[in-house]
Amino acid sequence: MLLHGLTATRRYVVMGSRALQRSGHLVIAYDARGHGESGPAPDRQYGYGELVGDLGAVLDASAVERAVLAGASMGAHTAARFALEHPERVGGLVLITPAYDPVGFGSAAELARWDALAHGLREGGVEGFVAAYPLADLPDRLRPTIEQVLRQRLSAHRHPRAVADALEAVLRSRPFTGLDQLGRIAVPTLVVASRDEPDPGHPLAVGEAWARAIPGARLVVEDPPRAGGDRFHSPIAWQGGQLSKLIAETALRM
Repeated sequence: MLLHGLTATRRYVVMGSRALQRSGHLVIAYDARGHGESGPAPDRQYGYGELVGDLGAVLDASAVERAVLAGASMGAHTAARFALEHPERVGGLVLITPAYDPVGFGSAAELARWDALAHGLREGGVEGFVAAYPLADLPDRLRPTIEQVLRQRLSAHRHPRAVADALEAVLRSRPFTGLDQLGRIAVPTLVVASRDEPDPGHPLAVGEAWARAIPGARLVVEDPPRAGGDRFHSPIAWQGGQLSKLIAETALRM
């Protein structure tokens, strides 16, 4: 089961790779409420309680009793909460670039940043979102690529105003209250983190903390850049084929 991140769609977990299907796995991916082809949520209900309920409903509709959950960002948070509430239905977890830090949750600066993105999308569409995105904080060599991906990803939504609503709601919803709760997870777990230069919105320190909190979890992160080198190491979270391999390895441990 593939769970995408906030403002993304079902394509943006393994980036369109079909390696899992080719290796014989049943793969289910869906657009979260308000995203992609999915309709807006009633009464702007986009909290993690609703997202977890949707995940259970998709599993039920697909007649799947137990699955490996692979989620990116918001999808990782949803997968972790589902595993805490429904452990009997989870055979393994691949938690890709988690960003939720219970300690820093809901800071004024964080909410202001996401509210600005929501306002930009609601009032100016894709270009409004891109204008509000802190591209200036990224290294020069990454800025054009990130900007292109943002435009592609935001253009894939049928209901962009619903995505704006989700931006405001999800960042005010806690998937769980403390990292100590992750200690109850008892299935094979892989945490895929990214280094901060290419992906500052998903801090490496958060991925490391999640991996420490989950018993037996393994942390995977791309190699650091070589001293004095200018070669860019693409985050594993951006490599669909590599992610698919890691998900398949986790499924074998069920």
